Amino acid sequence: MMDYEVIGKPSAQYEGLTPNLSDYESAREGFDWYRDAFPELDWLPGGGLNNAYEAIDRHVHHGYGDKSAMIWAGKNGEEETYTYAEMKELSDRFGSVMNGLGIQRGDRVFIFMDRLPELYVAALGVLKAGGVIGPLFSAFGPDPVLDRMQDAGARFLITTPELRNKIESILSKVETLEKVIVVNKGGRYREPLAKGDLDYYELMSVASSEGFQIAGTGQYDYSIMHYTSGSTGKPKGVLHRHQAVVQQYMTGKWCLDLNFDDVYFCTADPGWVTGTSYGMMAPWTNGVTNVIYEGGFGANAYYDVIDRYKVTVWYTAPTAIRLLMRAGAGPVASHDLSSLRFIASVGEPLNPEAVVWGNEHYKMPIHDNWWQTETGAIMCSNYASMEVRAGSMGRPIPGVEMAVLDEDYNPKPAGEAGILALRPGWPSMMHAYWGQDEMYSSRFRKGWYITGDQASLDEDGYFWFQGRADDVINTAGHLVGPFEVESALIEHPAVAEAGVIGKPDPIAMEVVKAFVTLNPDYEWSTALRRELMQFSRQKLAAGVAPREIDVVDVMPKTRSGKIMRRLLKARELGLPEGDTSTLEDD
Repeated sequence: MMDYEVIGKPSAQYEGLTPNLSDYESAREGFDWYRDAFPELDWLPGGGLNNAYEAIDRHVHHGYGDKSAMIWAGKNGEEETYTYAEMKELSDRFGSVMNGLGIQRGDRVFIFMDRLPELYVAALGVLKAGGVIGPLFSAFGPDPVLDRMQDAGARFLITTPELRNKIESILSKVETLEKVIVVNKGGRYREPLAKGDLDYYELMSVASSEGFQIAGTGQYDYSIMHYTSGSTGKPKGVLHRHQAVVQQYMTGKWCLDLNFDDVYFCTADPGWVTGTSYGMMAPWTNGVTNVIYEGGFGANAYYDVIDRYKVTVWYTAPTAIRLLMRAGAGPVASHDLSSLRFIASVGEPLNPEAVVWGNEHYKMPIHDNWWQTETGAIMCSNYASMEVRAGSMGRPIPGVEMAVLDEDYNPKPAGEAGILALRPGWPSMMHAYWGQDEMYSSRFRKGWYITGDQASLDEDGYFWFQGRADDVINTAGHLVGPFEVESALIEHPAVAEAGVIGKPDPIAMEVVKAFVTLNPDYEWSTALRRELMQFSRQKLAAGVAPREIDVVDVMPKTRSGKIMRRLLKARELGLPEGDTSTLEDD
């Protein structure tokens, strides 16, 4: 168990508000507990549930239609603001468009777009019409798009002219695809529509919200499909149901501390689950003003958004935080960030030094939380109402039972690392891997959902991430979590990022090998390698510290910011690299 430092304590307004994290009876009482616990959510006639209705229409029906729902900051300096009433009217119209095109309950509609307002309108409209949205990251090339659309049997595609041209070669291979809807935002692109394509704005101009009826979806109807890659095989389509909105709503309130008057900024793209669960559903179900920034990462760009729109709650990723740390204190000092009151991070574990850095430069801790594409929503969190232990994932949300198991799937005592597992039954739990029933079944053992992560639990109920199960290094009988080694290395001023693998060794089974990228003003040398090895030994002890350290120009990461340790290992050992469709562009 690593030592921890308490970085943030709850302010007076949060004293006594920590959720009852030991009460797991609710998890066994089923979905009705969540429904009864949050009567502020509305339900469709007959007990139906539609997450687009809960996110947008509910606020209009309760008299908040004039409240700002979305502020869009375009990459070319554009700015557009939409109220909840306008979002309802536009998404109703797009629902009418989809009905006119013959959408059927459960049809898969893929959205391949940059973060434009029309993306969010279309997604909500598809959900209202009873379809299943399949968001795609706009940086994907043709092959990843083909893999996903073919696998899911996509019937409709919504995209932009530029991205449509990018995947032109694969569209005819998706035999189920019937219609392509093209969004030419502001006439940015001058290319004429391809034969058979439909113009979004023409469709919307003749569509009406009058008389539109939301499809009678129930809590168990499918709503969204995100693809996630494993170490082998094609990406898997993770299916979620409308009932996920209940957990997205409550974790927005509990874990991100969202209040009705907040201005919220989530940096995640809707092509990834964070960008839908917490870029759409959690903020809008909580009635906040949601800032959508179309541009890419940049320290000044992110701080400009916070400063200009007076963002109060900011949800970002560890990779972005490390890059912000690399940019230094200058950009922080040149912006007014005083509106911020809560910062959270997700995507991979947040290194303890990042929490310390945030406390120093933002005057508040960065709250890490843990969840997966498969879980659909946050499962474990550092709450605003409790102390933050730097490096910890936090504690489970009420109603969720989380444990560390041994190889026989029995709970282990506090202080010992093992398999991180969850009791099935939470509202946002995936319902299937599309077309891969055997793979889905393999994730459940002895009444537990097996996350594929390794973790430990301390005496106070805080969980500590150790690594993916196939990333944990066995060196001379000692299990070493790569995250701990990486955290130590990036405390050295020369190191920007670190990725750690286990390298086969004839004596110790595996030895720890690290790869690093360097901060500006540092150059790689034999002397620096020796310095880093000595530094890590001092931090970790000789048996845990890297036996080898090499430099790489770019750390391979997924587009959601996770370091691809398996890719580092494959390149080191000359093995096949496997699926790289989610690899971040250089």
